Amino acid sequence: MEITLKGDAKIESIPSLKDKALRINLNENIYGTFAEIGAGQETVRQFFRAGGASGTIAKAMSAYDKSFSDAIYGNEDNQRYVSEDRLKKMLSHEVKLIEDRLSRDDYPNKMFFSYANTVATIDFAKRFKGHGWVGIKYQIDSKQKEYNEITLHIRFKETDARLQQETLGKLGTNLIYGAYYKYNEPKKLLRYLYDHIDKDQLEIDTINFSGPDFKNVDNRLMSLQLLKNGMTDAVMFAPDGNNVLPARVLYKKNILAFRGSFRPVTKVNMDMYEKSYEMFLNENKVEKEKTQVVFEITLSNLRASGGEIDEQDFMDRARLLCSLGQTVLISNFQEYYKLVEYFNLYSKNRMGLAMGVNNLIDIFDEKYYRHLSGGILEAFGKLFYKDLKVYIYPMLNENNSMTTIDDLKVHPRMKELYKFFKFNGKLVNIKNYDPEILNIFSRTVLNMINKNEQGWEEMLPQGVAEIIKEQKLFGYEA
Repeated sequence: MEITLKGDAKIESIPSLKDKALRINLNENIYGTFAEIGAGQETVRQFFRAGGASGTIAKAMSAYDKSFSDAIYGNEDNQRYVSEDRLKKMLSHEVKLIEDRLSRDDYPNKMFFSYANTVATIDFAKRFKGHGWVGIKYQIDSKQKEYNEITLHIRFKETDARLQQETLGKLGTNLIYGAYYKYNEPKKLLRYLYDHIDKDQLEIDTINFSGPDFKNVDNRLMSLQLLKNGMTDAVMFAPDGNNVLPARVLYKKNILAFRGSFRPVTKVNMDMYEKSYEMFLNENKVEKEKTQVVFEITLSNLRASGGEIDEQDFMDRARLLCSLGQTVLISNFQEYYKLVEYFNLYSKNRMGLAMGVNNLIDIFDEKYYRHLSGGILEAFGKLFYKDLKVYIYPMLNENNSMTTIDDLKVHPRMKELYKFFKFNGKLVNIKNYDPEILNIFSRTVLNMINKNEQGWEEMLPQGVAEIIKEQKLFGYEA
């Protein structure tokens, strides 16, 4: 790799795709198969064109026909061929074939790999831009019994199938190269996936590392890197703490979302959730089994005072929410209407937002919408266009009075707009809240933890204080 100088700093030049493919091809111990479904054999083409591929490529194939594909990799009960399950079947099947057909006695030093993708490019009507799963299962040492695996989900942004195919070929080459030469620096590996690719060409919204060489990699932190690097707008974690594809969780669901800092999650947060959830389930066309609750944290809420994202702080918050059985979304959507637009990508069903009165005040602040040509009216059109309600949790004032949507003061210019949404039932008070806990604030709890004061434990949901103490979260010291 060439090194160029700029002032006193050294800058690594990006190797060309040909150089990357050639370096793989010239490594006499790297040997494997390419299985690509849905967008041509664009990745393996890079390796054929680079030269010296005969020592690297054992087989290249495309099984486009579903029946033929099923005959090779097995049936898909849900008939979804562009899926993570399909990708993993492809990777495992091809690795097994290599091991079955090649004797280790004859190839003692070969590091086997299987690269695969299953994608759908843009449709003819250009209504759906396309998406896909890409992955590699491979060895770093020929004596490894357990293989490493990297899998990722992508969304195409280009509006031409040929361009999408070319982008996929670049991504695949970057992935294979990074898997072998940057596996010990997974954060760099992630960034290098976009070598020769612009962010407006491709989105990576899910990535998972597994295997012996990635045993110390936390996939939640790797997902956070996707956000930090501008590779996606949102990432999601299931209650078990693992990465999950948002489209899979949100597809055709009724969605109830809570935004907060959750630093840490308190009894107030959970009371807001329980009471608004009960109200949401009583709405027309809302069925419990088709409803998804999401706790969302914006990227700005993860930033430390210096502007950098505090990764450990992020881990602490996500861990606590997941321990309470919640699904967590981390996003870069500062405005609520962008969050609703994101949900609308996956579902057209009923939606709800639950928040405190103080957050509602921010929603009616014009300064957040100056970048829109239509200002706050454009934002509210996007926010309330769909069948959405906002559930408002009351606020306890210093004089022990209560602020609800009925006595909230907004800017005089916003008064009529506020009345419109209130009287049309878009804004509703959360009922049956617990008045005994309204004086609990996350910042108070955090301050007490940092100062090692007594009494913060009873302000948190059951079991949360124990986790904070056991794992010494939020700076806790016994």
